[in-house]
Amino acid sequence: MFNFIKEKFKKIYSSFTEKAISLFSRDTIDESFLKELEILLISSDVGVATTNKIMEQLKQDLKKQKIKTVAEIKVELENQLLLHLKEHSNSQETPKVLLLVGINGSGKTTFASKFAHQLKEEGKKVLLVAGDTFRAAATEQLTQWAKKINVDVFAGKENQDPASLIFDACGKFVEEKYDHIIIDTAGRLQTKVNLMKELEKIKKIINKKLPNEQINSWLVIDAMLGQNSFQQAKIFHESTNIDGIILTKLDGTGKGGIIFSITKEFKLPILYISFGEKLEDVKSFNPEEYVKNLFGE
Repeated sequence: MFNFIKEKFKKIYSSFTEKAISLFSRDTIDESFLKELEILLISSDVGVATTNKIMEQLKQDLKKQKIKTVAEIKVELENQLLLHLKEHSNSQETPKVLLLVGINGSGKTTFASKFAHQLKEEGKKVLLVAGDTFRAAATEQLTQWAKKINVDVFAGKENQDPASLIFDACGKFVEEKYDHIIIDTAGRLQTKVNLMKELEKIKKIINKKLPNEQINSWLVIDAMLGQNSFQQAKIFHESTNIDGIILTKLDGTGKGGIIFSITKEFKLPILYISFGEKLEDVKSFNPEEYVKNLFGE
């Protein structure tokens, strides 16, 4: 079977998967085995609380002899991790109106472009909106990507009020009958109150122009920042209603357990994972595939 982690996420494969394969090739379950498993989970950023819960369950099952072999422990561990991810599973359709939020440098603009390319390949008419008017580089980057993938981009003037730009973009979306509008927003870290007001204003503007459309907001998180990105991302999560998470730069981290930490922290599904610089380096997140691949299957 094609192992996606082995092919694309070599750092995760070497820091977690290879160690897991070695650990589960043993014949006996003893204190040393359980301690090594616990250390492996914690060191890969699964999170202390989640790891403790899993280890407690495994120890209880061993005590009650529900599981007796190393192979059975592996199956039970995979089940536990999968249950954890499925608590916040995704059943939503591809949104027509998409707002991307997250801190500067999290990979919003690159993901917006990759996602637009994916939709265009499916025969959809897509409008990209350069809503980060405070950073000229962001507009420039999105414009370059749009040219590359042959998708329309709506950009304004530097320091223009983002809400007025988005208002005009929504008008174009309706008039020219686009299938999808993807809005790249500013990622300035500011006070929660200001951020809340800014995002509220943007959503009101969209609702005014597109009253019959549901607005989907996706939070973009850089996997390479690990636990450090949580506090920053939480500001966005607390400032506006978020429908799901995009995890970017997953190829740059060895912390394969961050997927589990994020779903626990935000109680939201991971919708897509993004990696690499190619347009094709984006993938809808499949919990079963991820867990199986993580353990070398």
